[in-house]
Amino acid sequence: MVNKKLIFENGKSFLGTGFGADVNTVKEAVFNTSMVGYQEIFSDPSYFGQIVCMTYPLIGNYGITDEDYETPRPFLGGFIVREYNNSPSNYKCTKTLEEDLKEYNIPGISFVDTRQITKMIRDEGSIRVLLTSSDTTLDEGLSILKKSKKITNQTRNVSCKKKWRSCTANFKYTVVVLDCGVKLSVIKSLVKRKCNVIVVPYNTSSEEILKLNPNGLLISNGPGDPRDNLKVIEVIKNLQGKISIFGICLGHQLIALANGAEIYKMKFGHHGGNHPVKEISTDKIEITSQNHSYAVKKESLKNTKIFLTHVNLLDDAVEGIEIKNENVFSVQYHPESSPGPQDSSYLFDRFIGKL
Repeated sequence: MVNKKLIFENGKSFLGTGFGADVNTVKEAVFNTSMVGYQEIFSDPSYFGQIVCMTYPLIGNYGITDEDYETPRPFLGGFIVREYNNSPSNYKCTKTLEEDLKEYNIPGISFVDTRQITKMIRDEGSIRVLLTSSDTTLDEGLSILKKSKKITNQTRNVSCKKKWRSCTANFKYTVVVLDCGVKLSVIKSLVKRKCNVIVVPYNTSSEEILKLNPNGLLISNGPGDPRDNLKVIEVIKNLQGKISIFGICLGHQLIALANGAEIYKMKFGHHGGNHPVKEISTDKIEITSQNHSYAVKKESLKNTKIFLTHVNLLDDAVEGIEIKNENVFSVQYHPESSPGPQDSSYLFDRFIGKL
């Protein structure tokens, strides 16, 4: 273990103990309020370009298991934790979190005040941070932060490079997934419902998608500013009304943009497994898993053909939309995660019902 330091753009710094890869990095800092699931967070492509501060104090205690990865290769920028446990207790464990972090050159820092860091991000908003060696001075760190470039067009970094398939016996439907950073649990949810899934890169054209003869199109989750993804927005415009379309997280925001709505960056985003969402038509409440820093402007839905279906009960954020006559709908949260007593996976059944 080596001493490491966090230096934030606002001039605050925290000294701690490093784990994982011994590298320096500049990333946007966000906090996640989930009590379990650090492996799913670690392997979620939507965290590309971000370092995650975990509010739950003990991380690493059940190690890493082979079946719980969300992607073959993780893209997380780094971990900030209160206490790291490198002696996991779990009969399914195949390696420690630190071993995985080292393998993929991802740094972590422990024994810092994650409560104070979380409150700082909550009060001041998401902020860039340098994770560096303990001997880096504050002035040096602030200079590095000032010179570092902000990441744009993040989808191209996490999308697959070529088409691939996940199939099932006695399939009923073919679904194309436009990979903006898709999680494997999304694909498993479709395969479970007798779909042959064809995953294609984010920059695949609408003509190429139609050549695959799909029954439906899923626009996946992913990282970054949705307004960078002009090609995906164009695909949605071209295919809307021709085949059923379902959007998740980033896909939700892209569907909104394609239909005239506006996007804004949230103060600190939604990152965690405990967000209450209400479906307006039924008044039912779901406890949802979320991971996004951008959202759809509710007021911008006026004078569009977008129909609001779900809202967040904490801040009234837009959580679901629908274009009723064109078999297009989307949600901001992750229906494949199902962290609460109300299972959100019914949304996949709703999508299948439109095919």
